[in-house]
Amino acid sequence: MKMSRQFPLNALRVFEAVARLGSFTKAGEELGMTQTAVSYQIKLLEENIGEPLFLRLPRQIALTDKGERLAPKVTQGFSLLAEAMAAVREEVEEMLHIHSTPTFAQQWMTRTLGSFQLKHPKIAVRLSTSQAVIDFNQEPADVAIRWGKGDWPGLVSHRVMRLDFTPMLSPKLAEEVGGIHEPADLLKLPIISARDPWWRQWFAAAGIDDPKLERFPANELGTQTFDAGVAMAGQGVAILNPDHFRDDVAGGRLYQPFDITCNDGRDYWLAYPEARRNVPKIRAFRDWMLAEFRVAE
Repeated sequence: MKMSRQFPLNALRVFEAVARLGSFTKAGEELGMTQTAVSYQIKLLEENIGEPLFLRLPRQIALTDKGERLAPKVTQGFSLLAEAMAAVREEVEEMLHIHSTPTFAQQWMTRTLGSFQLKHPKIAVRLSTSQAVIDFNQEPADVAIRWGKGDWPGLVSHRVMRLDFTPMLSPKLAEEVGGIHEPADLLKLPIISARDPWWRQWFAAAGIDDPKLERFPANELGTQTFDAGVAMAGQGVAILNPDHFRDDVAGGRLYQPFDITCNDGRDYWLAYPEARRNVPKIRAFRDWMLAEFRVAE
């Protein structure tokens, strides 16, 4: 038997109102229904149960014995449903799910989210990461930090950080080869993730059209964070976004030998569905994040 046949919720909702108010007319006013529609729903419920639920008296109605037994259970059931819905709405409203690329999450998001929570203590945060460009229709995320050109149909996008790139390495490794004086000196060292197209673009900007990168291992570590970790360990040169690693430069763990930086037209963006632009938790996060990047500029 279908659930709709077992539990005629619309009819039960009407029954609860009629039983509580003692009137078909008043129930219709509360529910925005005509008296005829109320009567029809009660008739459907009585046919479903197989017993009358109301005594139709000349100027009033009264519950039958079956109706008296059913009414408090139905009222209790709708109260439980209302509590469940309220709890879920509160949870959805107060939990902000952020999806981010791994490097942005580790190098910026985890260091600054505390200030968002101090400003909005009633909004909890769930952070998930992957390199994938998620589909908001398929994933539960509220907002996403993406890298690209910001031209995603159906989404509002705000540029939050330029994704520039330049070679970076450990100062100790640079010292071991007598210093890095010109771009060609980098090719004396292991090149991390040598198949990354950023390398060829950067070397071309530095005046080296054919750096012969194919002679280096075709490693792919997956994220800038991993590449930077290998570079900080003194095991090679990584191509990185310098904005992500300012603390490591200041701490002497990484070194940017040249001022030459490149950009392939893709930057970091805060994105969320156009239809949800006015959801309070999304609006609060957007305003906070854009303010943070204005401060950082």
